[in-house]
Amino acid sequence: MKIPPFRLERFFAKYEFTTPHLLCSSDCESLTAGELLDLESGAADEFRSVWLGYTESTGDPDLRREISTLYSTIAPEQVLVHSGAQEAIFSFFAAAVGRGDHMIVHYPGYQSLYEVAAASGCEITKWIVREEEGWALDLDFLRRSVKSNTKAIVVNSPHNPTGYHLSREEFTQIVKVAAERNILLFFDEVFRLLEYSDDNRLPCACDVYENAISLGVMSKAFGLAGLRIGWLATKNRQVLAAAERVKDYTTICNSAPSEFLAKLALRQRDKLLTRNRAMIMENLDALHTFFRKWTHVFRWIPPRAGPVAFPKILLPVSPEDFCADVASRCEVLLMPGSIFDPDSLHIRVGLTRRDLPVAISRLDGYLNSL
Repeated sequence: MKIPPFRLERFFAKYEFTTPHLLCSSDCESLTAGELLDLESGAADEFRSVWLGYTESTGDPDLRREISTLYSTIAPEQVLVHSGAQEAIFSFFAAAVGRGDHMIVHYPGYQSLYEVAAASGCEITKWIVREEEGWALDLDFLRRSVKSNTKAIVVNSPHNPTGYHLSREEFTQIVKVAAERNILLFFDEVFRLLEYSDDNRLPCACDVYENAISLGVMSKAFGLAGLRIGWLATKNRQVLAAAERVKDYTTICNSAPSEFLAKLALRQRDKLLTRNRAMIMENLDALHTFFRKWTHVFRWIPPRAGPVAFPKILLPVSPEDFCADVASRCEVLLMPGSIFDPDSLHIRVGLTRRDLPVAISRLDGYLNSL
């Protein structure tokens, strides 16, 4: 299997750890192991006794039980824990689709949601969203695109990178299209729980459709990317078993300390989510003010949910050159939209760092100097 370079990771490898102010991240700002352990009495002492041997390949049973509480109808045995969402994505697509299959994918989006399948010989139809349509998904296009060999539909909401979030009716219609043909519905829900209002939260796809696979991770809403814990949740036993067999060729099992800390975080999730949502809402207000000032430089469509937005650059400069110059001259990292779509004239902005006011102040000074 030959897979093209993962553009987002190559970009972060170049800039993430050398640019002080990250204004494009999608993971909520993290905390130290000590701060996490302090959330629960006795956790630090218990952590000292964690056994550092192999763990169960499907995930620690208690961790699977904690993850299952995020859903309304999923049992612990219907959860498969991975080393991050990336491995979960890889194991699903390597197991579920291949040559002779067809897949419809929400686009632009996270590259591995289509690249792994394409590398396996699967035919990909890009379900393209456009700024002039508010980044909304065209449901008629979905219906027209379904073929006799369509194996999977891939959707991400809240959406990376646009910040679009499906309505309940849109969600229902997508599930209906998949269910009519028993098509697998892979639903990237890594930004779930970061809605700006609880009223806008969608059901988990795996709770409402037996052939839906929900992707979750500790990195985004919980802000614990360093744990490298992600998962698939589904009622489809065949899909889960096939993904488990692929995992035997990747990590085999997960880190025992990470699984312990992930269990702790899920037990204390209300504290983490309250902290992270408050930070995002405060930063969103600051970005509204910033983009209202610079309407001749950016076209700003506020995100509907989640930790990222996707403004368009109106200057006569490529997003790549603009982001590189901003990183060099004011030590602020923005992400060019070409990471997600080579033709994009947008940039991804993140709402997930406490120093966002400092970053946009620096960016404001940079724009004033042009």
